[in-house]
Amino acid sequence: MRDTSSLQSEASTVTSNRGRLLVAPAEDRRSFRTERRDADLVIVGGGLAGTCAAITAARAGVRVILVHDRPVLGGNSSSEVRLWVLGATAHMSNNNRWAREGGVVDEILVENTYRNQDGNPLIFDTVLLEKATAEPNLTVLLNTALVDVEMADASGRRIERVAAFCSQNSTRYDIAGRLFLDSSGDGALAFLAGAAFRMGAEASSEFGEKFAPSDDYGHLLGHSIYFYSKDVGHPVRFTPPAFALSDLSSIPRARNFNTSEDGCRLWWIEWGGRLDTVHETETIKWRLWQVVYGVWSHLKNSGEFPEAENLTLEWVGTIPGKRESRRFEGLYMLRQDDVFGQTQHPDAVAYGGWSIDLHPADGVFSEKPGCNQLHSRGTYQIPYRSLVSRDVDNLFLAGRVMSASHVAFGSTRVMGTSAHCAQAVAVAAALCLRDGRRPADLVEPESMAELQRELLRLGQHIPQHALSDGDDLVRRGRVSATSALALGSLPANGSALPLAEDRGQLLPLPAGPVPQFGLRLDVSEPTTLRVELRQGRRPDDFTPDRVLSRRKVRLDKGDDQLIKVDFDAHQAEAGYVTLCLLANDQVRVRESDQLVTGLVPLRHRGDQAEDPGTGCPGFEFWAPVRRPKGRNLALTLDPPVLLGDPAAVSNGVDRPTSATNAWIAGFDDRRPSLVVRWDEPVDIGRIELAFDTDFDHAMESVLYGQPEDAMPHCVRDFRVRSGARVLAEVHDHHQSRWTLVLDEVVSTDELIVEVEAVNGAAPAAIFSVRCYSDPDARILRHHGGVRP
Repeated sequence: MRDTSSLQSEASTVTSNRGRLLVAPAEDRRSFRTERRDADLVIVGGGLAGTCAAITAARAGVRVILVHDRPVLGGNSSSEVRLWVLGATAHMSNNNRWAREGGVVDEILVENTYRNQDGNPLIFDTVLLEKATAEPNLTVLLNTALVDVEMADASGRRIERVAAFCSQNSTRYDIAGRLFLDSSGDGALAFLAGAAFRMGAEASSEFGEKFAPSDDYGHLLGHSIYFYSKDVGHPVRFTPPAFALSDLSSIPRARNFNTSEDGCRLWWIEWGGRLDTVHETETIKWRLWQVVYGVWSHLKNSGEFPEAENLTLEWVGTIPGKRESRRFEGLYMLRQDDVFGQTQHPDAVAYGGWSIDLHPADGVFSEKPGCNQLHSRGTYQIPYRSLVSRDVDNLFLAGRVMSASHVAFGSTRVMGTSAHCAQAVAVAAALCLRDGRRPADLVEPESMAELQRELLRLGQHIPQHALSDGDDLVRRGRVSATSALALGSLPANGSALPLAEDRGQLLPLPAGPVPQFGLRLDVSEPTTLRVELRQGRRPDDFTPDRVLSRRKVRLDKGDDQLIKVDFDAHQAEAGYVTLCLLANDQVRVRESDQLVTGLVPLRHRGDQAEDPGTGCPGFEFWAPVRRPKGRNLALTLDPPVLLGDPAAVSNGVDRPTSATNAWIAGFDDRRPSLVVRWDEPVDIGRIELAFDTDFDHAMESVLYGQPEDAMPHCVRDFRVRSGARVLAEVHDHHQSRWTLVLDEVVSTDELIVEVEAVNGAAPAAIFSVRCYSDPDARILRHHGGVRP
């Protein structure tokens, strides 16, 4: 051991055959290096929620520091855990149409699908890191864990600064902030700040939640660890580690193990719900490792799986994917009735749509099913109040820690929903900083209306809300187009679909008489086909449980028969209907390859039974038929239905809801153009377009392969002109949104968007065209505010 007693007080240089060594004074080695930083918004936790919040806030002009204790961003969606990102639109059977979350999380999922069609989790890491590091207002501190919180005064109502430590560079960070966001999963920041929290399920009586779990079921969700396998083309033997579980008889679900599933399809390898899921995470992890390696030994060595001979264990998670720990109390606590009742909140800023998905606390060792899932009939609103701490004045909550009961949390906990909520927080933070206000102050109606308006401008869809933007110059103009799709027919492609199950076609219809439908059928034997026209409770409700009209159609034997169905029905208001063809083994229905924005083929995937004991509503699931095999039904409509009104680009809704909400060009328009004209010239500094990237596609981030990279509905090549002057020419576009910031303001009375190509077999479609005089859309500058 080297004697250091003679070291001088000043740092000295020691030369050796290995190079130049710097030796610090003894007194400097008693503490780590400290860097002092400050930011407008400090975010603790760089999972998907924290990452999306950080990017959103930075783009709004906020100086952000993101503190994350892992080496990559994304949390459960990262390559360290490898869980797919899901939210309101999922590969589950539900009735949430066009419900993929908007804003930055949409941008990330669309980009990942484009670059990473095979679902490689390492590529998803790079997409997140690239998006975050591209923002000059955002500082990302990876491998940096929060260690302390300093409050501003003895009242404990305001956070002043946080301390964090990076083990990789032995540096302590002292970070001052004006506003703080806890998206850390376990709520480390909110906990150290003294914010009120809960762990475990509430009693059924507290919020009247009939689905609240019993003691036997357990009051916390556990953790999961996943693994990947790989076929190496030759026999591979496996010797299990000594800690591997050797007897699988304690795992009732052992019969479910097979060699065809890996990754997050093994979500049910879960445990830990009866432990402290914060402080006993390492205990839970070791138990899950025992299970994983025991399972793999069973697959390799039991002799029951000869197909496993050439498989090797390619990857096992080193940290568990957490579901639940602390939940913090906000200004409002979301509950079961808000989910099932689809409560309308005046401060709605986001939405959910995952089922209420509760798991037995004993996980893989339980005799009970791996989960109990109860669905709402559609998406539900999430209020801003659930994202604001009730007792720390400058603290926001997002991700798993948001204010929700255990039951409601069973739905809000998924990453797509968490990220969507976090983006709302980011914009709220920008407004608070602009005006020097507390997060709770934005609940006031005028402030909330501004927050909702800013969110909608950024693509943050809020159910039952449309953007009303007085700054948008297009609202003052007249919109026309070279064509607009009036749907009279979807041509048959020659393929025929057996009616082995109920099939449907989702269609938007105007108010008034329902058109006559024509269908092309192959009939093997004389039979009677039952056809129904259904709709939901609202024009934008896609649970088709109201039957407008029923018809029985007598069919003779023969192929490619054109049959006409006249329902003699009337639509009280414009909205979606579902044309339902009930199962018939003697009938095949012809399909169409024609894709159209706002049209989705469906199939009846089962029912959710009403259960008064849990408060569960009953209804049928009509799930989309996914591409590449999912095709619209070949049909005719008489009279044709206008689907693509050019005026839709200024209605403030950027996805199908009660209508397509898009300009859609006619099928035969080879050079479609959209034109905005003003009576007097306007000054344009910024142009924003919104395109169709199929919001009905969940875009699972990992493991699932995707049928396309660029979405076939999305405009690929286009040109933007002011009269004869070309402002932009774009090729190979694939994102939901596109923005042009002009170097100098253009004065014009005409703006033209010319579409040259679409990514797939769909007519050109644009959800919105918006123009602004101010080229800088950042909240802290766009509104002329001063940072406090």
